[in-house]
Amino acid sequence: MDRGTVSRLARLGLVALAVSLVAMPAHGLEEPRSPFASGQWGHLSQSVAVRYWVAHPMRAPSSLRSRFEAANRAIALGRSGRVTLSATTGAPEGPAIVFNRDHTGLPQNEESVTVCRNSPQNILVGANDYRGLLDPQGNITGWYFSNTGGKSVQNEGLLPPVSLDGLEVPSGGDPVMAADSSCNLFAGGLAFEPQFMFPNGIGIYRSSPATLASCPGGTSPACWPSRRLVAAAPDPTHFLDKPWFDVGDTGDGEHVWITYTDFTATGPGPLDFTASLFAVRCTPDLATCTAPILVSGSDQDVQFGDMTIGPDGRTYLTWVAVSGELEGLPQQFTIKMRVADAGSTDFGPTEVVDVEALPIPFNGFLHADDFRVSTYPKSTVATVNGQTRVFVVWDGCKFRPLASICEEPRIELRYSDDDGATWSPIRILSKGADNYFPTIAADPSGDLAVAWYTSRFDLLYHNTQDAELVALDPATGQVLAGHRQRVTRVTNEPEADSTLGGIFIGDYIELFVDRGTAYVGFNANYAKKNLLGKGHPVAQQDDYLAILPL
Repeated sequence: MDRGTVSRLARLGLVALAVSLVAMPAHGLEEPRSPFASGQWGHLSQSVAVRYWVAHPMRAPSSLRSRFEAANRAIALGRSGRVTLSATTGAPEGPAIVFNRDHTGLPQNEESVTVCRNSPQNILVGANDYRGLLDPQGNITGWYFSNTGGKSVQNEGLLPPVSLDGLEVPSGGDPVMAADSSCNLFAGGLAFEPQFMFPNGIGIYRSSPATLASCPGGTSPACWPSRRLVAAAPDPTHFLDKPWFDVGDTGDGEHVWITYTDFTATGPGPLDFTASLFAVRCTPDLATCTAPILVSGSDQDVQFGDMTIGPDGRTYLTWVAVSGELEGLPQQFTIKMRVADAGSTDFGPTEVVDVEALPIPFNGFLHADDFRVSTYPKSTVATVNGQTRVFVVWDGCKFRPLASICEEPRIELRYSDDDGATWSPIRILSKGADNYFPTIAADPSGDLAVAWYTSRFDLLYHNTQDAELVALDPATGQVLAGHRQRVTRVTNEPEADSTLGGIFIGDYIELFVDRGTAYVGFNANYAKKNLLGKGHPVAQQDDYLAILPL
């Protein structure tokens, strides 16, 4: 069985099966059972699954076991400091640079980007960073700071653990980065005990450019002096997943608004679970947070919350309600939105952005690629002709044979001027082939842009990928003439990473826009490195930052 076949099967259950076993036996004790079954694990963040698979190779599919056994041995040597690490070679020329200092050859993916608007030389990028497999604490959320406008990485590391009832809970991926109006820098993501998956929760961190530039880096707590769990799972049947947050003026001062999904196993079947979307508001010093606020109402199967604080001080929250998955039927995604008024923690009525009849489904796949992908809407809010307008983008299949094979997914956009009561017609932003992982951003100057991955430069197979960027006319939602750019000058082969193969490239990428400049965070396999000091330098996943004029 080849790697591509195993990758596809993995997303249909083998990775889930491996992770559902959760923990290696400790000190001869009986191994505890996971609270989640295979169907539930296919719905959760796959960075969690991949992390476990690499760390516990005996739980991997048999055809890949030897690969990960070797990687595990190399990781053990890496922890002992007995490897000679290589330098990066082969990075492409152009607007994108490798945005880390990794010489281990372990992958990074799932990029988030923020820039200080009052001092754009300060840039913070986050990613799932599998160098965390070498970290004794198991932290895996990477941060990368530049105070040179993105020309170089001044400092980097892994987010340190957060405390819960005297326990130190490691950072667990799903990175989100943001900056406030004073250039305080915020980071966040999952936090969970990697052996047993509990305790788990959502960690938020705060620092400053001066601190990040001068601190020791790595997992030093000095780099992130303010940090806390803003939400914690009440018991092992819950797992808090897929956080997103924003920082901004909410009409009564600046606040941090966070959203996440709470998965609850109800057992015993593989799809016996419920999922609900929650929100939390914190003061900017992270000293005080509200209790979790249920946003998704009676929805039983949700995912992919996205949080935006608008220029009007209101908070806009979008998410996906999934139908068909729990019943074993073809999946349909209903994209929903609720808005909290300025100064309020109460969300208004639920509005429907769109009913996507052909989403990229959970446990589905693109017709020519094997990595995890699912329709993940993203939103932004802008002032257009003196009026607040919310924009939502997502990826939907043009055709979907057998209910699971996504062909020719397109990047779609709608906007609303009345808090979601009515929506514009759908605009198709992409130009053929396969398009996925959309990200949208606006800035106070009125610039609006969208970026995504596309296979349209692979004319025959639609397998390889490039990042594409378009500037939009906020008044019409249409792509501005002459403002469609190919971000990547060299087409990327997403299956080239020697550790992850074609199984996982993250669940999203992120775009930031500031005064006519676009900052696109993405991952690619251009740079060649020795894997943990062994063998020949080979292509592997890195996080990249491209800076381009709109």
